[in-house]
Amino acid sequence: MTGDDLKIAYSPCPNDTFVFDALAHGRVPGAPGLDVTFADIDITNGMAERGEFDVLKVSYAVLPYVLDEYALLPCGGALGRGCGPLVLTREGGSVGSAGDSDAVGGAGLTGRTVAVPSERSTAYLLFRLWAAEQVPGGVGEIVVMPFHEIMPAVRDGKVDAGLVIHEARFTYRDYGLRKLADMGEHWESTTGLPIPLGAIIAKRALGTRALTRLADSIRASVRAAWDAPEVSRPYVMEHAQEMDPSVADQHIGLYVNEFTADLGENGYAAVRGLLTRAAAEGLLPPLGPDALAFP
Repeated sequence: MTGDDLKIAYSPCPNDTFVFDALAHGRVPGAPGLDVTFADIDITNGMAERGEFDVLKVSYAVLPYVLDEYALLPCGGALGRGCGPLVLTREGGSVGSAGDSDAVGGAGLTGRTVAVPSERSTAYLLFRLWAAEQVPGGVGEIVVMPFHEIMPAVRDGKVDAGLVIHEARFTYRDYGLRKLADMGEHWESTTGLPIPLGAIIAKRALGTRALTRLADSIRASVRAAWDAPEVSRPYVMEHAQEMDPSVADQHIGLYVNEFTADLGENGYAAVRGLLTRAAAEGLLPPLGPDALAFP
């Protein structure tokens, strides 16, 4: 680590550690050095709004608040299909209708308390767009808590339902929970686009040359992880919060995909679609015409 290293913050989740392993450990030739801080998405969103750190993993939902100072990188983030946030309730509980784990709609959430991982998260934005159509009269209190605390809170009856992300889609049945609705399914069925979740942003003040170098380095780090996944395994599992290795592998398989290497036309369309729709609903400020341009 040197004084010239870029200060970066991303989550300890397997997809982020998998993506950044080679770059963080100096195995990408010609890449900038990184000074890494681990923080959950709610923390990194706040860091971005305060202009802290050179590079951050944030929710796409926070972009309209930070793009004056930060540029969206065309790689390194999390978009995909079949990977959206879930709304969970207790098996046999009073929210929604009885049955299996298939989505059963949102009418039972009217006036109910819902735990969410961040009010500036993409998950919460997708939830608000869904609830506006599916929850007559609206939900009740929204409680923000770290995502790893949400399923226990639903299980223990502290909240009526929870909005969960990441590996929770593989483990929620272990907590005696069932799926009320899948925000990703709703988004994909209404737009045909992939689900934009987490973005990598970097300060515009770094300059075009440094931003391009950083993006190229992140792509190289992704390719290195795909080429030799066993090399990244120690870094992934060190920070995976006692996660089962098979769950970590599922997590990586779902969230690290072609959009991680490059957003491409469909990725950018998904981001613009989400933020434009949210702005039209009055949920986010509108984006400028070139706000997503890189660099």
